[in-house]
Amino acid sequence: MAKKISSLDDLGGFVFSTNKDFEFDTNDETIETLAPKHQKLEAHLDKKNRAGKIATVIKGFEGTEDDLKSLAKELKTLCGVGGAAKDGEIIIQGNFRDKIMEYLIKKDYKVKRVGS
Repeated sequence: MAKKISSLDDLGGFVFSTNKDFEFDTNDETIETLAPKHQKLEAHLDKKNRAGKIATVIKGFEGTEDDLKSLAKELKTLCGVGGAAKDGEIIIQGNFRDKIMEYLIKKDYKVKRVGS
């Protein structure tokens, strides 16, 4: 049975129009990456939805996706493990919070330890 659509949100944010003169607004607001000394990052340990395995999560990065992925690659190389960068967060496999915090502080980032 098909799902009943009760609002525009059920369409996934898409709205269809038959207007031939419609012009898509292409005003993209360019996001600039803040300098490291202006970044306020949080270092978390997380094991939710990870089959009981621990991951280090760095939250609060403000900047472009490319810069986020670049920093994530540096951290993954530093720790010698895998990870991901998405939704403004860097996820590193394993408990490397202290090592990552030391590295980020040396690179002039402001890092706050969150949790125990």
